[in-house]
Amino acid sequence: MTSATDPLPHTETVSADRPPSAPAATPPDKAPRWSLPALIAVLALATVLYAWNLSGSGMNTFYSGAVWAGTQSWKAWFFGSLDPGNFLTVDKPPFALMVMGLSCRVLGFGTWQMMAPQIVAGVATIWILHSSVKRIWGHVAATVTALVLALTPITVAINRDNNPDTLLVFLMVSGAALAMRATRDERLLPLLGSAACFGLAFNTKLLAGYIALPAVFALYLYASRAPWVKRIVNLLLAAVVLAVSSFWWAIAVSLVPASDRPYIGGSTDGSAWDLIMGYDGLGRVFGGEGNGGGGRGGGGGFSGSAGLGRMFNDILGGQISWLLPFSAIALIGGLVLCGRAPRTDPRRMGLVLWGGWTLLHYVIFATAQGTMHPYYTTALAPGIAALCGGGGVMLLDALRADRQWAWVLPLAFGVTGIWAIVLLRRASGWNTWLWPAVGAVMALAIVGVLVFRSGNKARLLTASVAAAVVASLAGPTAYAASPAFGSTTGMMGGTNPTAGPSTGGGMGGGPGGGGGSRSGFPGGGEMPGGTRQNGQNSQNNQAGGQAEGGVPGVPGGQQGQNGQAAGGKGEMGGTAPGGTGAMGDTARQRGGFGGGGMGGGMSGGMSGASSELISYLEKHRNGAEWLLAVSNSQSAAQIELSARQPVISMWGFTGSDNAMTVAKLKELVKKGELHYIQISTSGGGMGGGPGGGNSLSAEVSTWVKKHGTAVKESAYSKSSTSDATSNSTAGTTTGTNSSPQSNQSSLYRLDPSDVS
Repeated sequence: MTSATDPLPHTETVSADRPPSAPAATPPDKAPRWSLPALIAVLALATVLYAWNLSGSGMNTFYSGAVWAGTQSWKAWFFGSLDPGNFLTVDKPPFALMVMGLSCRVLGFGTWQMMAPQIVAGVATIWILHSSVKRIWGHVAATVTALVLALTPITVAINRDNNPDTLLVFLMVSGAALAMRATRDERLLPLLGSAACFGLAFNTKLLAGYIALPAVFALYLYASRAPWVKRIVNLLLAAVVLAVSSFWWAIAVSLVPASDRPYIGGSTDGSAWDLIMGYDGLGRVFGGEGNGGGGRGGGGGFSGSAGLGRMFNDILGGQISWLLPFSAIALIGGLVLCGRAPRTDPRRMGLVLWGGWTLLHYVIFATAQGTMHPYYTTALAPGIAALCGGGGVMLLDALRADRQWAWVLPLAFGVTGIWAIVLLRRASGWNTWLWPAVGAVMALAIVGVLVFRSGNKARLLTASVAAAVVASLAGPTAYAASPAFGSTTGMMGGTNPTAGPSTGGGMGGGPGGGGGSRSGFPGGGEMPGGTRQNGQNSQNNQAGGQAEGGVPGVPGGQQGQNGQAAGGKGEMGGTAPGGTGAMGDTARQRGGFGGGGMGGGMSGGMSGASSELISYLEKHRNGAEWLLAVSNSQSAAQIELSARQPVISMWGFTGSDNAMTVAKLKELVKKGELHYIQISTSGGGMGGGPGGGNSLSAEVSTWVKKHGTAVKESAYSKSSTSDATSNSTAGTTTGTNSSPQSNQSSLYRLDPSDVS
């Protein structure tokens, strides 16, 4: 038995007036025979979940376009530009795009080539966390930890997507593991390596990469055996490494004159510093800061209203909360079990690190007033997994050592089982047999744990605990399996990937179908990339889907029962390029542009331009650098991936970037670098995205209408119908639906002679 104050094994008598200490974990160099095969099995399971049927999943077109641009231009690769002409960047630092871009430069551009680094990073995260937990709590805890992380539903969903969160979590877990090693072994190099990892995490998703840093700082400052002066000096050195690894990209961008660099997407002034502090920084936490950072009314449209109970609501509950109650009980129980152990006790160090990790992420995600996507919560998963593995083993050891602790582990399992039943019952009509099975198995397992905890019944106790673990993981496993093994393909929108059935309003839910309302997002609309707010992507448009030939984000694949990305159905009216407005006729027949929805093609216009229109633009391009200019980044990326030509996004992802001005447009036209512009004809402006457009859009729209030449639809569409013609004026392309809700768009040509 290992006491709470002495880490070395010795014989101990447990008294009734203090909690028992946990037995010493099996040393890592004396691994049981089952440990390595178990780890390999978990890693293989994770690989299958992340990679199976990957070509049928919808990638985020926004990032796909930027990755493709990086394969065409090293400048675009460095800045994270949306197009190889380097007009505008994505609204994140480019480190994740750099990694995917390098893979595609070596292997060629495509879904598998782009996703290979993501899959590797996801599997490596499990291995690193397993190794870190093993050194503290032993092989059983490490195996449980790895299994919990591999089966977390939202982690599976995001690891099948090209969003940057997979790499973000990998870097943060690597940094935390290195910090633990530096604290335990009194070595400076791992501490510096930890700082470098968190700095790269910052360059992946800005301040999101710093959330766990206070826990790392507290761990080293409190638990290190080094003298105070040395601890402070080492932390200062780590801070220098952190600063360098965090700000090298922003400094490099600032050193490039604004005229020689693309506009930094998501900023209000085109600078990286504004992006850091505004839209993708403090704006995500406090709302209302920067360029659209406030999201939609406290972020409620995506993840429900802000508040400490957010992780358990209808949208996020099935994605991340299955084992949150167990992890909380394990954390509290583990800290009590450590008793008066010295501050250098490895178990307490692990609880401080992963407990702090979980608490920090939970509070920030739960109370964030800005944009809050469900997939952000994947960052909670490593902390939950480590607490379930390490803290769970401590509770099991306490159960066997002291009858006063016999109730804690069964209580934790009981709460977990009840919460699993609640979550499963929320998914009306989805695997209705599962929740009774979970309840029955958990009840029998808890009885077995209580009955077999004492005496010579170790195997029966082990079987009972194993049954409780299986019951605890049955629900999340069913959710996690749905993205890869769902009955329909292409159900997971790349902009807002989720797992399992839809169980609430907002933007939650993904593969698997199920009930859910459309009331979570104002207007009942659809966000960029074709992701419906209630996750009903299996039966509706999945415009951000997968093309034939494995090109991520290019329309053309079979995306759903009611429509395909190219020639399929859009939402909210308006004509989708190569698609169909939800309230209109076929735009493929008309060669139309994106319109509708959130404005300027943020919804219905996600399908890219028709082949006829692309052929027309290429034929009449006259050497221009950009094929076309459109209102927002999702529309630009779709057309760009379809045409494999640079396309300008004038207003960025949200439609509110100040990237295009009349003066800049005049300059591009005068130099012959741009001839064709899509504008909105229904709202008097250029459209926009969530949150509306900006004053510049109206100015540009007015100038284009005054000086440009409207291109008649008949010029590029052989299948133009008389009905479409009757709805067009002076060559203006409009939606075939006469509903006033339809957002109509037009194509204009500008030549140097039009610029006075």
